[in-house]
Amino acid sequence: MWITRDVRPGRQDEKLLNVILRTTREHRYNKRVRVSVRVVIIRHAEVDFCWSRRCTSEMFDSECRKYDLSPIRNALYDIPQTIYQKIYVSELSRSHDTAKILFPGGEYSESGLINEVPLKSSLDTKMNIPLWFWNLTGRLQWLFNCRRQAEGRRQTIERAKEFAESLGNDDMEVAVVTHGFYMHTLLQEMKKAGFRMTKSSVKFKNGEYVIAEK
Repeated sequence: MWITRDVRPGRQDEKLLNVILRTTREHRYNKRVRVSVRVVIIRHAEVDFCWSRRCTSEMFDSECRKYDLSPIRNALYDIPQTIYQKIYVSELSRSHDTAKILFPGGEYSESGLINEVPLKSSLDTKMNIPLWFWNLTGRLQWLFNCRRQAEGRRQTIERAKEFAESLGNDDMEVAVVTHGFYMHTLLQEMKKAGFRMTKSSVKFKNGEYVIAEK
C-alpha cells in the first residue's frame, strides 16, 4: 500500500519513499517464492499383467513376484517438458522402462529408496480368496508394522525421509519415477522436508505426476 498518492511539488520525499517501499516489497516477494529445486514425482506406466480374481496365499505371493518382473504397456504420458538434471528410478523394471519412454537416452540414477512397498499374503491358506482381500489385509499389516510383511510403515517412512532429505537445496530440475502406494509416504516426507506440492490424490494413476518445489 502506498503511504500517499499525493506527489505534488514539495512532496518528492514521499514519492521517493513510495518507490523504496515498493522495491523492498518486490524483493521480499521474489526472495520468498524463489524455487531452488523442483521435483516431478511420477508413477510408473501401466504394467502388462492380469491378476487372478481369486487365489490362495501361495498363488498371491507368486503373482506379486510375476508382477514385479512383467513389462509395461506402451503409452503416452503428459509430463512437464524441461531439462532434467537428475532422473531417479527405483530398482524395479517397471520404473526403468517408464523412464526410458519418458526420457529416452537419459541417464538414470537407480535408488532402492524409492522402491514400491513390497506386498505378500497376510496369512497361509489354500482357500481361493478374492484379490481385494489380499491387497487390503496386506496393506493393513504394513500399516501396523506386522512382521509378516517384508516392510512395515515405519521402515517405509525412514527410507522416504532419507530420499527426501537427499534431494537437497541445489538449483536443479529432478524427475522421480516411482510407485503408487509408496508415493503417498514419499510426498508426506517431502512436505516435512519443506517442499510445496501442486496436488494430492487418494490413488495415483499410471503416469500421473505431482510437482514438488522448495
